[in-house]
Order: sequence, then structure tokens, then C-alpha cells
Amino acid sequence: MPKKGGKIADVAKETQAQCKRPRLDTAGSPSVLSFESPDSLFRSLISPIKEEEFFRDYWEQKPLLVQRNDVLVAAYYQSLFQLSHLQELCSQGLYYGRDVNVCRCVSGKKKVLNKEGRVNYMQLKKDFDQKKATIQFHQPQRFKEELWKIQEKLECYFGSLVGSNVYITPQGSQGLPPHYDDVEVFILQLEGEKHWRLYKPTVPLAREYNVEPEERIGSPTHEFILKPGDLLYFPRGTIHQADTPQGISYSTHVTISTYQNNSWGDFLLDAIPGLVFDTAKEDVALRTSIPRQLLMQVNTADCTKKLSSLLRRLADSLENSRELRSSDMKKDFITHRLPPCLGCDSDPLTPGGKLPKIDSKIRLQFRDHAIITVEPDQENAVSISSPPYMWGVGGMRDTHMMGTEDDTASEDGLAQQTHGLRFPLSYLDALKQIWSSSTVNVKELNLTSDEEKENLALSLWTECLIEVL
Repeated sequence: MPKKGGKIADVAKETQAQCKRPRLDTAGSPSVLSFESPDSLFRSLISPIKEEEFFRDYWEQKPLLVQRNDVLVAAYYQSLFQLSHLQELCSQGLYYGRDVNVCRCVSGKKKVLNKEGRVNYMQLKKDFDQKKATIQFHQPQRFKEELWKIQEKLECYFGSLVGSNVYITPQGSQGLPPHYDDVEVFILQLEGEKHWRLYKPTVPLAREYNVEPEERIGSPTHEFILKPGDLLYFPRGTIHQADTPQGISYSTHVTISTYQNNSWGDFLLDAIPGLVFDTAKEDVALRTSIPRQLLMQVNTADCTKKLSSLLRRLADSLENSRELRSSDMKKDFITHRLPPCLGCDSDPLTPGGKLPKIDSKIRLQFRDHAIITVEPDQENAVSISSPPYMWGVGGMRDTHMMGTEDDTASEDGLAQQTHGLRFPLSYLDALKQIWSSSTVNVKELNLTSDEEKENLALSLWTECLIEVL
């Protein structure tokens, strides 16, 4: 899954204009996936493997190959993306680097064949046919509604961003050298056949992408052919390479990937500063000065015992019911996740229906997209997020996983920020009550006065976070 990067500064206005583009959402085949809930979607994606078996035996441990030989699944997978879609996509305005990469593996190295600027379909097809180049198409969910639905549900299921890339490789060719990624990978074979070789990781659960030379990786642990309708999963760090066999005109597959920078280590890096800040308010040991000239010393080994002692105090503080809060990770997820698939032409939601009163019964809308956050950098504050779809479905879909590396504002000043309502910390129990209940009466909210209860309900209704029954 590419990091939220890519060189898009020179085409920022074009990206914004994509919101109004027609989509390549064909009727396709009837879905073989269940979109009733995030759980049902994932279960149908890995079927016939059971969810419990998958996480017990495969997740972060070893590859899983599901060869289905099912014409209905194959037809549905083919409807997700096809080589024939590229001509229309190119006419909508695609750019090398941002939307498309053209490459081939030559002598164990990746050779990039990108041109400059806008992609011309005839040139792209020429490189594909004559140079046997692989076409890598970035984030196809921007154009394909069915992929949007799949990835949005998977983001709800994992609580992590989910990206995708389509790879189209001509016969007798290979796009990428042996390498490993920093994401959990699900491969859906869409068209043709692909020959895969997987190898034992040299860096289990890797935190970065890296190419591995052939002489280092040894013999494959798994070798097989993927056909339309097949699914392959492998953990981050798994070394892999794939080619389209001779006799197969081309192969198309989509790589769906997740859990980038989503480890316990990442969570600790994110949450520990808030824990230290809060604990230092109560523990004088954390407020005592560091030794004189410590920052000027080359060797700080003498401080390790003191730091170990302070870390133990933090651990004790955490075990005594202190909440470990995510800060930037949660905000990043809220800001960049896909909106619910309400339809390509949906407008941002606006409040409607009855106003909530003290005697009203209410329920949370889009529960999978509502996140309650105890703010680590605000004194006695709790917030509930306004999901991204509130401020425009098209824009969020078109920029999903396509932002700049440091998420700076685009040239038109439309910075992506977390949107939410902030309340006093005393409202936390009432917000949890609304979040965890299918329905709740306003008068039964865990607040001290009817005025507070009614004001909370009205605030949430104004942001379309609840509906009145």
C-alpha cells in the first residue's frame, strides 16, 4: 500500500476536478460479497475459510491461498477492474506517477518506463504490448464504486486505512523484482493467470518496503498459479514475486492492503507522549530536572537506571486505570478514511426530520464511522468525530490515499483536518451510551440536567450524527 504520498503538487487542481468526473461503475455481476456489515464483508471475502481460523492460523503468520474454481466469483472479480477500462480512464485525465506507473523487472531490477505528464492511452498500450511493461494503477477505488464499497467496509472492520493497486502484466513478463512490503496484503485475481513465488521473510512483519536480491532469498516456500476468482493473503515482510506465464495474454489483479504503520510500536510512539504529559501533572518524580549538561554529553548511559525507574512509574500509573490514548494515529485515520458508499452523486448530508427533544428516542447514524476521542492535548475535553462524508463524498473518495507525505494543505487552501464536536469530559459517559446502544432516550442520557441532555442531542443532530426516531 503506497504511503499517503505521490508527486501531485503540479496536478492539484486536476485532482480537485476529479470530483466531477464520470465513473467507470458498470453493472457487473451480482455481488458474491456480503455488504450487510464490515464483519460479513470480511467473512465473505475469505470464504470458505472461517474468520476464527484465519486470525488464529494465518494473520501475521503465514500465507493463505484460496483457489475457488467458481464462475460466479470469477465473474464478480472481473467486474471490479478490467484492462478494457483503461482507455476510458485515460480520457478522463490520468498522470504518470500519481495515477499510473509503467515498469518491468529486468535482471532482477525494476525498470520504470513512465513518460512525463498526462497518460496517453495509445502510448500506454504500446509500452504494454511491445515493451512487455506492467501497468500499475493507483487507488482504483477512486473510479470503481464496488472497490470503494469493499475498502470502506474493510476500513471499518480493521480500524485501519485500506489502499489498493491494480497490476496488469502481459504474457511472459514480470513487473517487479522480489521484494517485501510493510502492509498486510490481499490479492484478488481478476483476469488471466499469474504465477506467484513466495519466500520466507528476512524481516518478519517488516516496517518498510525493500527489494531482496535473488541470491539472498533462497527457494520459494510457496509456488502456484492464481486464476480469476482466487484470493491470496500474505503478511507484511513476506518476500514475493509474480509473472504472467507464456500462453496467457495478460493478467490483472488488485492488491488490497492494510495495517501500514499500525503496530503496537506505532501506537506506543503515538500514545506515550500523552501518558507522560498527564502523569507528570500528578507525579513529582517526572517533574524533577534532568542532570546538568545532560544534553551536551555524548554518553548518557548513566541515565538508563533513572529512565527505567521512570518508565516503571508510567507503567504503574497506566495499570491504575489510566487510559492510554491515541493522538495522531486516530486523527489520521478519521481524516483519511473512505466515506460510506452512499452513491457517486451523493451530496453532503444535512440535518432533517424532527428536532430532538427531552422525550425523543435517538440512535447514532453510521456507527462504524463515529469515533469518540478523549483529547490528550486539551484539558478535560472529549470529542466525537464528524465523519469525512459530511463535507463531501466525492472529494474524500478522490483523494483517498493520495495525499502529500506530510498532509500539507493543497494550493487552494483546502487542508484535510479532523472534524468533530468537542464537549466537556463530563459528557464522555453519555457519548459512550449513545455509541454503544441501538437506541436511547434523550432523558436517560448520563448527564446531570435535562438541558445538558437536550443540548447534546441537538448538537449531534445538527452534525447529522444522530437521527430522531
